[in-house]
Amino acid sequence: MVLYPSRTPLVVGRASAREEKGFTVAKKQFALNTTPHEAEIGEVTLQFKPEVMGDEFLDNYGRIQETSKKLDIDLSDMGSVDLSKIRETKQSLKVFLAHLMLPDSAEVFARWEVRVGQKTVSSHPDPDEAHEAAEGRKNAEVIDAGMSLPDRVLVELLEWVVELYGGGGSRPTGSSSGSAQASPSPGMPGKAASRSRGSTSTRGR
Repeated sequence: MVLYPSRTPLVVGRASAREEKGFTVAKKQFALNTTPHEAEIGEVTLQFKPEVMGDEFLDNYGRIQETSKKLDIDLSDMGSVDLSKIRETKQSLKVFLAHLMLPDSAEVFARWEVRVGQKTVSSHPDPDEAHEAAEGRKNAEVIDAGMSLPDRVLVELLEWVVELYGGGGSRPTGSSSGSAQASPSPGMPGKAASRSRGSTSTRGR
């Protein structure tokens, strides 16, 4: 079977000639999400990117796996982990999740501020950046000014985005007449149900 790239226009005469020689011209439409996914947590609705392109998801998820492995943490059972270990992992989780959100939601969800006294001198999406900015400033401290969530909600959000972007969710990867299920990938199972073809939502419990 010969597949013609969509960027190459088909000439009628040429297509007819190929058909005479027994070639089959295949055509398939692939849909892309265009509506942000939504996670409703209490009174706050966080919007996630409709699609994540390239290695953006895998690269960021790999960092979380590395952190949890170093600290000997089971991401599916964070409630049983030592508090000091959870703190570092939670920061990595928040940074990872924020990378998948739209800018306004990311700023609400994960933000670290450098404060001197009662004055905020800078704001950062990553705690490491905030600590670097605080170095050399007298009496400066780094404050987690993002959303404060229970461990179980963070884990549920992680499971949900793995389902959405990791290949285990109901992403519209088939033809426009119906969305095909993508092949499941290694990771934790998701729990969110699809609210519509373009947007899915999960609620904090």
